[in-house]
Amino acid sequence: MPAIVLVGAQWGDEGKGKATDLLGDRVDYVVRYQGGNNAGHTVVIGDESYALHLLPSGVLSPEVTPVIGNGVVIDPEVLLAEIEGLAERGVPCDRLLISANAHLIMPHHRALDKVTERYLGNARIGTTGRGIGPTYGDKVARTGIRVQDLFDPGILEQKLDLVLREKNQVLTKVYNRRGIDMAAVVAEYLGYGERIRPYVADTALVLNRALDEGRTVLLEGAQATQLDVDHGTYPFVTSSSPTAGGACVGSGIGPTRITKVIGIVKAYTTRVGSGPFPTELLDEQGEWLRKAGGEYGVTTGRPRRTGWFDTVIARYATRVNGITDYFLTKLDVLSGLEKVPVCVAYDVDGTRHTEIPMTQTEFHHATPVLEYLDGWWEDLSDATEFAGLPRNAQAYVRAVEDLIGAPVAAVGTGPRRDQTLQLRPLI
Repeated sequence: MPAIVLVGAQWGDEGKGKATDLLGDRVDYVVRYQGGNNAGHTVVIGDESYALHLLPSGVLSPEVTPVIGNGVVIDPEVLLAEIEGLAERGVPCDRLLISANAHLIMPHHRALDKVTERYLGNARIGTTGRGIGPTYGDKVARTGIRVQDLFDPGILEQKLDLVLREKNQVLTKVYNRRGIDMAAVVAEYLGYGERIRPYVADTALVLNRALDEGRTVLLEGAQATQLDVDHGTYPFVTSSSPTAGGACVGSGIGPTRITKVIGIVKAYTTRVGSGPFPTELLDEQGEWLRKAGGEYGVTTGRPRRTGWFDTVIARYATRVNGITDYFLTKLDVLSGLEKVPVCVAYDVDGTRHTEIPMTQTEFHHATPVLEYLDGWWEDLSDATEFAGLPRNAQAYVRAVEDLIGAPVAAVGTGPRRDQTLQLRPLI
């Protein structure tokens, strides 16, 4: 049976949580494979809205086993608070599995993230200050601390002592900040270890056995293609690989087991943080999109930057991820426009580019080449099938489909679970 990857095709916040929740009753496992609590998914079920930060969206489907894979970095305090918050709302997390190999966000990671971002001033990346980047840095430097280390006090203390020799020097002597108390951290994290122990497993083994048994596994990324550390708008990116290739690394599932890659793309474009954004609107239209779409970060509450749909970055996402199907979300937000602009190419110093320019310098200088499609005025939220949408709304979807290089299989017409129109099976 298939392993299916769900990936954001823009700069994040496309509606991956809703897509995962939509597929929840048709899959057996939902796996978060990268990122940390610097990302958020919002899922609306009836009148209830759930903001998830570390837990996979599948946790809201009672028959699904949610998995936090080895590629995720975990702040145990945040994770436990999220589990308890869902339990208080009647959503149990007893099926949750956490990889023993996942890395832990430690107090020194959070401290360094905040102080270094502040130090960068106008050159700052735009991180959430939650320690995700420094944690991935230590992982690559082979000085990281993993979930399994919480079950061996001697190992935990030894690793922390080694890493704090350097980190405390940086905090106190470079940034004039207070150092981290190792004994206090060891005691705190051993306490977290006892509380998360029931969830910890060899998740890569579990997932591969599930596939052998004919189960369906959905791999859910956080962030999105343009925030990938290799394939995104570097250096204004996250510290991991949200693209489909990262799903294999972050879950322990081999690439030959993936049969479908579903790209999630918003009917317009947004991004959070610094970095190039060719279709960005800095005028009243941008503010209108922000308010109409409720474009404020799930994790930070920061207002998102807004712009028109960019087919250049969507085509790039199709290619980089091998996207087989698209889920187009928030089409309803565009209702009320006489003409709907779509970016079909870039102009860079008089040269037309139909693909993302090779260099960061060129991309920073790119301006959008827009085409204008006929708009619609009708409310889309009550539509029950694609044919029931206004003719111009249907034409917008078909035009986008032709430009991005993969078929649109589903369209979102509102935030609720039932406000999704399927054009073809996603699974």
